[in-house]
Amino acid sequence: MTIAFILNGEDVTVDTEPDRRLIDILRSDFKLYGAKCGCLSGVCGACAVILNGSVSSACMVPAFRVRGSEVITIEGFSLTNDYNDIIRGFNLHDVENCGFCGAAKILLTETLLAEKELPQRDEILSAFNSVRCRCTLGQNLADAVIAAAKIRQRRRGERKR
Repeated sequence: MTIAFILNGEDVTVDTEPDRRLIDILRSDFKLYGAKCGCLSGVCGACAVILNGSVSSACMVPAFRVRGSEVITIEGFSLTNDYNDIIRGFNLHDVENCGFCGAAKILLTETLLAEKELPQRDEILSAFNSVRCRCTLGQNLADAVIAAAKIRQRRRGERKR
């Protein structure tokens, strides 16, 4: 089956079985290794990608569901100014970007900030319930997301002038 979709802003196609997992397609066919094979049951967050504007576990997404969709991986997102805002906020509050949960934390922050310009602490902590993170305290993560939101607001505000 040929599956066409948008990957990191580019139109791509892949010939694959319809039930093959997106994580395997990203890693094997496109050599994008930012999404990791963790639990393979959708609960750890290691394989996080943005699928049609929402964070999804790539290990749980069958290829047929990707047809006509937009997928953004950490590799694609890392080329944006929005990524830099998040990294700056994370650095200010000592949020570790480990190889296991780092991409999920960044992509979840992006989708959260895309929905709400300045989320509240409880909204942030609730959003991060789906990521198994052992390297960052929840309080630091919430502070980092708020900092990233403010950095983004300043950058976008300066651009409007």
